[in-house]
Amino acid sequence: MAAEEEWLEPEAAAPEDAAGEVVDAVDGEPGDPHLLLGNRLNLHLYPRGCHRLLHLCAQRAPQLLEVEFLQLSGHEDPRLLEATLAQVPANLQHLRSLVLRGGQQQDVLGACSRGFLTTLPAGLSDLARLAHLDLSFNSLETLPACVPQMRGLSTLLLSYNCLSELPDSLGAFPSLSFLSVSHNCLRTLPPALGSLSALQRLDLSENLLDTLPPEIGDLSSLTELNLASNQLQGLPISLGKSESCSSGSLGLTGSALQPLPGSTLVLHGGPCTHWLGPPWSLQSSLVALVCRPSLARAGSGPEGPLPTLSCPLPPVGLRSLRFLILHSNLLTSVPSGLAHLPLLARLDLRDNQLRDVPPELLDAPFVRLQGNPLGKALPASHSAPETPVTREMPRLFLNSDLDSFLVTPQGCLVTLACGVRLRFPAGATADPINIHYRLRLPEPRLVPLGPHDALLSAVLELRPHGVAFQQEVGLWLLFVPPRARRCREVVVRTLSDDSWSDLETHLEEEAPKRLWAHCQVPHFSWFLVVSRPVSNTCLVPPEGTLLCSSGHPGVKVTFPPGATDEPRRVRMQVVHMAGRELRALLEEPGAAASPLLCLSQRGTSSFLQPVTVQLPLPPGVTGLSLDRTCLHLLYWAPPAAAWDDITAQVVLEITHLYARFRVTHFSWYWLWHTTKSCVQGLARKAWERLRLHQVNLIALQRRRDPEQVLLQCLPRRKVDATLQRLLDRYRGPEPSDTVEMFEGEKFFAAFEKGIDVDADRPDCVEGRIYFVFYSHLKNLKEVYVTTALDRRAQAVRGQVSFYRGAVSEEVPEEAAAARQRKGADPLWMATLPIKLPRLRGSQGPGQGQGASLSLAPLNLGDAETGFLTQSNLLNVAGRLGTDWPAVALHLGMPYRELQRIRHEFRDDLDGQIRCMLFSWAERQAGQPGAVGLLVRALEQSDRLDIAEEVRAILELGRQKYKDSIQRASLAPRDLAPPEPSASQSPESAQA
Repeated sequence: MAAEEEWLEPEAAAPEDAAGEVVDAVDGEPGDPHLLLGNRLNLHLYPRGCHRLLHLCAQRAPQLLEVEFLQLSGHEDPRLLEATLAQVPANLQHLRSLVLRGGQQQDVLGACSRGFLTTLPAGLSDLARLAHLDLSFNSLETLPACVPQMRGLSTLLLSYNCLSELPDSLGAFPSLSFLSVSHNCLRTLPPALGSLSALQRLDLSENLLDTLPPEIGDLSSLTELNLASNQLQGLPISLGKSESCSSGSLGLTGSALQPLPGSTLVLHGGPCTHWLGPPWSLQSSLVALVCRPSLARAGSGPEGPLPTLSCPLPPVGLRSLRFLILHSNLLTSVPSGLAHLPLLARLDLRDNQLRDVPPELLDAPFVRLQGNPLGKALPASHSAPETPVTREMPRLFLNSDLDSFLVTPQGCLVTLACGVRLRFPAGATADPINIHYRLRLPEPRLVPLGPHDALLSAVLELRPHGVAFQQEVGLWLLFVPPRARRCREVVVRTLSDDSWSDLETHLEEEAPKRLWAHCQVPHFSWFLVVSRPVSNTCLVPPEGTLLCSSGHPGVKVTFPPGATDEPRRVRMQVVHMAGRELRALLEEPGAAASPLLCLSQRGTSSFLQPVTVQLPLPPGVTGLSLDRTCLHLLYWAPPAAAWDDITAQVVLEITHLYARFRVTHFSWYWLWHTTKSCVQGLARKAWERLRLHQVNLIALQRRRDPEQVLLQCLPRRKVDATLQRLLDRYRGPEPSDTVEMFEGEKFFAAFEKGIDVDADRPDCVEGRIYFVFYSHLKNLKEVYVTTALDRRAQAVRGQVSFYRGAVSEEVPEEAAAARQRKGADPLWMATLPIKLPRLRGSQGPGQGQGASLSLAPLNLGDAETGFLTQSNLLNVAGRLGTDWPAVALHLGMPYRELQRIRHEFRDDLDGQIRCMLFSWAERQAGQPGAVGLLVRALEQSDRLDIAEEVRAILELGRQKYKDSIQRASLAPRDLAPPEPSASQSPESAQA
């Protein structure tokens, strides 16, 4: 390890010196005899691959002369990799293929990450036999200077780098047949690209190209050209050239020559002179000129000397092109000559801005035109007729005080205050439409999760529901990266026709902690991001088909002919269970289980013919050594509570590695190998363990304000780090013992032994705080508590207990009673102590906020917007944090006063927030619209969470007041509550 750490030092050494140091360090390392088998040396999957190669070079292994294929990882240290590559020309002289790809490592989403390679040593140009060079998934910003000198290359792969341009020397490859530069930052292409006469495949997709050089039409050997996902607005006319010049004809495509009076056009093309008498205007797309060998003298025609115009023959064009991919660009026109390319089998023009195409292309079977505004009139413009008209799509950035926006047929790009992005393409709607949005906290009725799904985002609602668009709308949702990535995928889930479905989702990363789920939506509804096991679907025709799992290749389902009389869509999901968990549950060292298979279909009817299911045998079990009495096939069909052992009801066909059986309807299947005879109950426990999360519960009190209590449910692995971050501001008991909870499980916290919640909250019922557990989201709430006991005599020692399920009407008041009932009552999870310190001086109950700040009684609000109590405002102050200056400015507070508050409470953030909020509230006492002003200020400061809570508190207070009036028969149902008098405080009006 010492040698490896030397490469991480900041001082850079020369590659030769570095190589010497590494060789010395690895000289004593034992070599792997299996590395040099045959002519391949694959070191990209080995740890310390560069060290291994340097060790082989230092030993002068004779097998190195036989190596023709070398693979190294681009994730090696750059200096170490450069030093290793410098040794390659002298030791691997017969090398034909060199692969230096990144991508062996994965990011938080499971996507391939780029390697660290930024350059290559100049000595690599000495590899005379090198024909294949792969530098994909690296960090190249320019093409290394040694690459154009490798004249023998036939394949050059540069995808997923950071290249912004290609050098002119790129045209010096006489044998290059495949060039891939996709997923880079190219803006232009060098004209020398047309000199690659042997090039057959060219991939330039996912770049920033807006034009193409005319020389690209000179690639006569090109069969595949991919220009998808660029910014092309037009194509050079040379792309439509296809005819070649033979001894008797000359092909001219797209010419626009005009005649001279009484003249004849003479084209010299080597030993043959081509002429055309007047009128010789070449306006057609394709004109063939007859070559007469007898007229070899320039300027001679049937009538003697004539004026001549000499020009070289045109290039032969893309006569070999078979596939031309141009989707997802900005094309407004295409050359008509594309229809005359003789071998063209596919022309992909989807998702461009084409309003009209040549008639030859419109009905051609090999052309794809979906996603273009064909036939729609072009908006009026003063541009020249020959200039493509491009209009920039309007961009909207919504503030938090706006919950709607207008979409016109022109389209727009919208960024909501909550971070969600929307793209309405031109023509998505025929008439202007007003869109409303709302970001909701997750609730069980809004979050449909499968048994093994996990929620990764809040719930977005877009209205009006069900409005269909003429073109699909792009939607980008922020989400929390999932922890488990093996055999799992991230999808956007939406409500459509009273049923939830998953949309095709693409993941995008803007920053390490800013991840987007991108999908196309046909209409508006509810949207959320979930992580689920990888799902494989197929449409089963009456002729039968085969469905395989992409995560577990050994899992297959075979549908025979006649299994269904009409096409039916089926879905497969596979869940893996760690063997150690099963062995610990069964207390059996040899227990093992196959992956858990879930099969589902649309509809409930059974199949007409038995369907064959193949599962791999449990790990460590083979068909040769299998004891069939230990093999159990388990089956579960929701909503049944238990698993059934159906081993005796089916015929198990056992091979060396797999077990096959036949079924007629779909559900959950699991193959176990255990010596236990009754496994149904154990299977239910094992399946629950797959879905359970181990968590700890904490209850902390703010040091400067003990009445503020933080309640949180944390995954066990996050407890220590979270406490370390919070304990400088909070204090409290140790976290609870480990508790197991399901995704989406409800639980609540009840304050006991004289302590109550000090404010009406929408998530509070009879003093009990309601939670829903989501493993990837923050299960955290801060509440203010109070007590009816006299704190002037002594401190109040209470407690908070956590219970499962919906909020219960009866909760044990003593922790001891709850612990005694733990065996019979599994609803109780934990109890943590809460202490309200003894009041000092003249402070009364509810005034423990510190002597440095005096809070006057509140009279904030009016009958129309509702009232806020002092407890409500304290709750708002406790959640503002460092956002309080923005809220203050939106409330109209002068900046000078903010500076005064900062100086007066410079060591007390809580004091700054309370002073700002209560000083503003005192000035607003009795003023109409004060509460509405506070809500708008919170929204404008991007604190939608607090604004929504204040709205809920106001609505709850108004409803309680109306209910109390109606119960006393003092007012009709539609009577609004009057403004409180001097003898009636807002607290009593909201109680």
